[in-house]
Amino acid sequence: MEAENEVKEQKEYIKKVKEKNKDLRPKYSILTMGCQLNENDSEKLCGMLEEMGYIRTDNPKEADINLFNTCCVRENAEEKLFGKLGELKKVKEQNGCIIAIGGCMMQEKHITKKIKESYPYTDIVFGTHTLYRFPEDLYKALKEKKKIEDVLDVDGKIYEDLPIKRESGIKASVTIMNGCNNFCTYCIVPYVRGRERSRMPKDIIQEVEELAKAGYKEITLLGQNVNSYLRVEKEKNIPFEEYEGVNSFATLLRAINKINGIERIRFVSPHPKDFTDDVIKAIAECNKICKLIHLPLQSGNTKVLKEMNRKYTKEQYLNLVEKMKNKIPNLTLSTDIIVGFPGETEEEFEDTLDVVRKVKFEQVYMFIYSRRVGTPADKIENQIPEEIKHKRFDRLKELVESQIEENNNKYVGTIQKVLVEGKSKNNEDMLTGRTDSNKVVIFEGNEDLINKLIEIKIVSQHMWYLKGKILKQ
Repeated sequence: MEAENEVKEQKEYIKKVKEKNKDLRPKYSILTMGCQLNENDSEKLCGMLEEMGYIRTDNPKEADINLFNTCCVRENAEEKLFGKLGELKKVKEQNGCIIAIGGCMMQEKHITKKIKESYPYTDIVFGTHTLYRFPEDLYKALKEKKKIEDVLDVDGKIYEDLPIKRESGIKASVTIMNGCNNFCTYCIVPYVRGRERSRMPKDIIQEVEELAKAGYKEITLLGQNVNSYLRVEKEKNIPFEEYEGVNSFATLLRAINKINGIERIRFVSPHPKDFTDDVIKAIAECNKICKLIHLPLQSGNTKVLKEMNRKYTKEQYLNLVEKMKNKIPNLTLSTDIIVGFPGETEEEFEDTLDVVRKVKFEQVYMFIYSRRVGTPADKIENQIPEEIKHKRFDRLKELVESQIEENNNKYVGTIQKVLVEGKSKNNEDMLTGRTDSNKVVIFEGNEDLINKLIEIKIVSQHMWYLKGKILKQ
């Protein structure tokens, strides 16, 4: 009830700002950094801003509000933010725009300190736990002309019924939980997103049902560790109300699979240690769940995995892959890999290459280890030199790319269901869409096929995309 009242209060601030903006048609720009959770947060910020009467622009120079939604997983995000803030100094001097910065990076004290000292013309700073209060922060910045810092160090609540402006009209992301309890030693996320908190089943199901009614075809369930959905609530005896039989991640998948209108279900990111048999069975039996599963590896060496606090071994990971392949027809896998974790030896890196050779991932998201202030890995003395990290990254990239052609060739001649997303960015005369396994397919077709799930015969493969031909309807 407290969270409901707080959202109601923010809706009053939305009305106040909207009234202030009456007949002005002000503009906003937004830059989103980081993961799909950040993108989902940005959709909420855009929803609030548009409810307040703002119109989106891609040109920061003409915006009345320049908003940044930050990520702190990689060091280059900090460099990007500070570069953009530097560019905006002159813009602010010329048009007096509001500069607002939110997201994960604002939960780091050394970052907010630097912003105060080096970019004092910033108007609003807010954190991950106070995103819902953005209308109030903006109202105060506009009315009282004062700097606003709205950051909480404690875990935030889950706030429902916030306005949202979706980027797509066909695919939508739905957050099912916030925070993380895993404390991987390289990761800053638990410190900036807080502990795990699951949304109530009823709120998730109703959101997906509304999306289905609005014509959305594909849903991606989001969380730092989706397959531990409701685990904390059960372990700590925190009350939650079952809805449509949902009391776990597996039952949530099954409930969403029943919703009419939704044709595809994806989820990110699961944790290998929590991939239970009931989830594997649900994926195998539910016809709408895409059979491309993202299964983060991070390293293929057991010693490195232990130092990362990942809580599984190389053998356990490979056994899980084998079990999933045996139980889920047409399974394909994607993964995350970190290269150059502190202390990683050449032999230990070879273990990572060995796993990649054995699994033959459909997609690999590769990252060079980046030190994060406040994480245990940052304090490890044996940091790997940048030159070695980059050489290993190049070797991994070469291996992954050598497997792409083999993976792609298995599609040629097959018939794939493709969700048509729109015109190809590189060729206006072609349409583009994605397979169940997230492969990009381009093909000739009429625009009335956009937002539809159609059958395409794959005629050729071209490294980063497949080319197809529509079957006669």
